[in-house]
Amino acid sequence: MTARIIDGNALSAKLRGELAAKAAELTARGTQPCLAVILVGGDPASAVYVRNKVAGCEKAGIKSLKFEYAQDASPADVLGRIAELNADPSVHGILVQLPLPKHFDEKAVLEAISVEKDVDGFHAENVGRLSQGQEAFVPCTPNGVMEMLKSIEAPLRGAEAVVIGRSNIVGKPMAMLLTAAGATVTVCHSGTRDLNFHTRRADILVAAIGKPKFVTGDMVRPGAIVIDVGINRLSSGPDAGKLCGDVDFESAKEVAGAITPVPGGVGPMTITMLLANTVESATRAARKA
Repeated sequence: MTARIIDGNALSAKLRGELAAKAAELTARGTQPCLAVILVGGDPASAVYVRNKVAGCEKAGIKSLKFEYAQDASPADVLGRIAELNADPSVHGILVQLPLPKHFDEKAVLEAISVEKDVDGFHAENVGRLSQGQEAFVPCTPNGVMEMLKSIEAPLRGAEAVVIGRSNIVGKPMAMLLTAAGATVTVCHSGTRDLNFHTRRADILVAAIGKPKFVTGDMVRPGAIVIDVGINRLSSGPDAGKLCGDVDFESAKEVAGAITPVPGGVGPMTITMLLANTVESATRAARKA
């Protein structure tokens, strides 16, 4: 068996085309979607992520604003900027690129963003709404995973789903979304006993732990759908410097029924869902205008 590849690049391109059309329609009616991005410090990976997000906005017809601060920036200055953006009706989404320097209180910064402009879906109120099945901005990566599952018409109701990882950004919201879709969900983590027992019974296996090639083919149930959220750069061996996921793709694809690659899988969908949340925020603002 060789798994079907779930192409995140192709699905992302399709969805971004639809988002561009929605953004153009909103702009023609007087509301151009606008995303403000705040970058603190000189972390190279963060700078790349921000650049990709800004480029995605431009291609989709979404206005982008970028605010950069030095590594030793005052938290008060950043919080002041967030307050200004919250009060600006022309701004529909606010994103603070993580991680922040150690002298910042990340929770306080994220909670300072208006719930209506929290297009990352990290604000406690949006998390609470999501847990209760109410309208909320959903964190972009798990939202992108759900779109990928939808694209292959994955049977979620009654399915056994296993999520490896319990982060606030991916693991926890992923579990909530799968539960809402009717799956029976198990969340595994560093304290889980006999991880293989759980992964081998999963119809849907989501790996989000940040450990390169951690999930191997012998951990996968034959025919399972494997979603690899990990993005790691190998530090040694013949493939040093190359990107890989949390799943050992070569062994897993011989067992799984469908699988996402790295790169070209979940990654492109994350930015796409950020754009989708921004367009949705602008749509809600236009309704109120």
